[in-house]
Amino acid sequence: MRGDLAALVAGFGEALHDAGLPVGPDRGERFARAVTLLDPRSTGELHRIARATLTCRPEQFEILDRVFDAIFRGYVDPTGAERGDANAPGTSTTTQSGGGTPSVSDRPSTQEREVEAPLSTVGSGSERLASRDFATLSPDELALLTDLMRRLAVATPPRRTRRSRRTPNGRAIDLRATLRRARTTGGHPLRLLRREPRMKPRRLVALCDISGSMEPYARAMLQLLYCAAGASRAEVFTFATRLTRLTRVLARTRPAVALERAGRAAPDWSGGTRIGAALKRFNDDFGRRGMARGAVVLIVSDGWETGDPAQVGREMARLARLAHRIVWVNPRTQSPRYQPLVGGMAAAWPYCDAVVSGHSLAAVQPLLDALQGSTPHAAHQ
Repeated sequence: MRGDLAALVAGFGEALHDAGLPVGPDRGERFARAVTLLDPRSTGELHRIARATLTCRPEQFEILDRVFDAIFRGYVDPTGAERGDANAPGTSTTTQSGGGTPSVSDRPSTQEREVEAPLSTVGSGSERLASRDFATLSPDELALLTDLMRRLAVATPPRRTRRSRRTPNGRAIDLRATLRRARTTGGHPLRLLRREPRMKPRRLVALCDISGSMEPYARAMLQLLYCAAGASRAEVFTFATRLTRLTRVLARTRPAVALERAGRAAPDWSGGTRIGAALKRFNDDFGRRGMARGAVVLIVSDGWETGDPAQVGREMARLARLAHRIVWVNPRTQSPRYQPLVGGMAAAWPYCDAVVSGHSLAAVQPLLDALQGSTPHAAHQ
């Protein structure tokens, strides 16, 4: 076995925990000790060790199997004996002389070939998934990207607040503090104390399209907003045929549980798409009341509009007057031949400060740059 055993145990255990299996440090230690002592040479042997040390009830096998397959899917025994099936190649049946009773040989045939199970870290498996389109990932594979998403930081441009702080180089003189200090020098202000406005990150507001075509990308963006540093203060909404606020649902829970709650809270999950109506509801009920004022608004949608595209244009114009910056994530823009010629995307395009694909974890960095405002105005990537 090769690789970083500690990283494997930690990452594999975290992936199992996120999937709902109660794997703690004690089970992880048992798994690591068993791997060290038994030195498995195939994925089948590694899988049996995982079952024996990381589960305590048969009903937990299904969760472990799903996560194990997602991590080690690329390391399959070419003979089919990945998990030691009795009917797999490498087990031969012989007939006893004088009897007709078949017995399974305890020794593998000379033609049996098992691939060595590379003790690759979960990190390397996650990095392999990072380049894949979110639409091709299963829920378990998406959960494996949690650790990589936690290494990212979602930042928005700073804005001035009404409060100020004392600083040696501030532009404004803090008259009250200066006069107070002057009492110690006979009433003479020998030193001018200064202040400057406090800065804080702008609010991030995310509107995620959860219609059928966008459901896997919405799940990925919701998981990113849950995991990435600095995104915990984001206001999160989903829309398809109606707008649903999910900010409280996504707070203080694991990504897998948060996504499950998001699905229950959004009654139109994987439904049709009415972008214009959803934007109007947001502008009327939340945007003009202050939530979108000076904020960075992230819209995740492919732009397919079942309603009137003109309404999308009108509501985007309203939103653009309130927001500091609008970033649109459209997975279809990953194609160099894509052009926003029809539908809601054509109506929304002029009001977007940046359009990025965001179709995979490897393509998330342009999105993070756009949210931070490091891309030029109206830069469509």
